[in-house]
Amino acid sequence: MKLLIINADDFGLHPAVNRAVIAGHTGGCITSTSLMPGAAAFADAVLQAGRHPSLGTGVHLTLVGERPVADPASIPTLLDDAGRFPGQYPAFLARFLRGRVSMDEIRTELTAQVARAAAAGVKITHLDSHQHLHVLPGIIDIVLDLAARFGIKALRIPAEPRFFFGGYPCTAGRFVGRFGLSSLASLARIKAKRRGFAVPDHFFGMLAGGNMRQQFLLTILDRLPDGASEIMVHPGDDDAALGALYGWGYHWQEELAALTSPLTRQRLAANGIKLISFGELGHE
Repeated sequence: MKLLIINADDFGLHPAVNRAVIAGHTGGCITSTSLMPGAAAFADAVLQAGRHPSLGTGVHLTLVGERPVADPASIPTLLDDAGRFPGQYPAFLARFLRGRVSMDEIRTELTAQVARAAAAGVKITHLDSHQHLHVLPGIIDIVLDLAARFGIKALRIPAEPRFFFGGYPCTAGRFVGRFGLSSLASLARIKAKRRGFAVPDHFFGMLAGGNMRQQFLLTILDRLPDGASEIMVHPGDDDAALGALYGWGYHWQEELAALTSPLTRQRLAANGIKLISFGELGHE
């Protein structure tokens, strides 16, 4: 049996993302989303999640690119001089690998993020993270502790098959990064399953991150293996507004178009794929 979670990342980042996530859920195939507790449009995202309880909502743990939720004075090793996290993961990773990041401070900040979502009334279905930092050694243990503490049953494991390309026009750097990420994620899977958490069997969307156009999405659907899979997507409904703020080169509107396309729905049906959310994982 083929089960599929289609999870939209960065819920709460911007109103254009929030609108797209809801449009992709009500008029497309998005079943799940990941909420950023420290992002600017968090309150609007919480409101939208409450209006659409069929949309599974997890927490997108964030240690790069945004402002913290915890008191900045309590987490100095995580912040730059402006009181923000590093802009991208390489800067964080360099500090992390040199031992210049306090694991206690990571626990403090991630706890504050999950607690903020829970206090807002979100029924948290799963945990994942911005730029997949939750699978790093040491951080994964903190994340599993948080999941247990807050009664969260599931976790993203971003281990895309090492030899799956899907026709993506990816760079060598992204391919190498995918190999390293999948290796760490595979180790994280072992820890998560050992502690009794539900995790998908398969993951897709790392190479095509921010570029999940129609043809790439259909290729994944045609090759989807048996078991439970997750496809990570990044929809938005205003490329100009998002592109002006985030220099990621994402194709937000094309992703939304693919996720709401009748052709996608037809291909899901033709391949016998059942859509689920993280909240249904292990109970299907």
